[in-house]
Amino acid sequence: MHPVCQIDRLAPPLELAVPAAHIDGDMKIRALAIVILMTGWVAVETAGPAIAAEAAAPFDAGLARLSEILGSLHYLRGLCGANEGNKWRAEMQALLDAEASSGERRARFIAHFNRGYRAYLQTYRTCTPAADLVIRRYLEEGSKIAREVTARYSN
Repeated sequence: MHPVCQIDRLAPPLELAVPAAHIDGDMKIRALAIVILMTGWVAVETAGPAIAAEAAAPFDAGLARLSEILGSLHYLRGLCGANEGNKWRAEMQALLDAEASSGERRARFIAHFNRGYRAYLQTYRTCTPAADLVIRRYLEEGSKIAREVTARYSN
């Protein structure tokens, strides 16, 4: 016989708990109500962030596109010798500070910025006329998005 089985045989038998005589019907109902309320509260607390995370601002699509444009401009303007340093990255940081200081929304905007940056990093190694055209178009599109979002949703 295995040694663990021998130890189990030597343990005293478990006693089943008996209902406490001092707990009356009203107390059982109150205890049950407290358990139900606590369980419901925990469910709301755990579902709350998920519900909040799903609710996006109506202008998030525009800001996501603007984030991608800022990432593209950050790469392309540097490639084409604009000598702006981190201007477009700083613009992105300002957007994040104003609209998404933390959480999933911030992560989405950052992902769009990085996608825009990487898309042109993979395509352009030197400044070309096509890159200059993209820069001009993105400057126009980014300005348009910023104007539209501000006009439509600002207080």
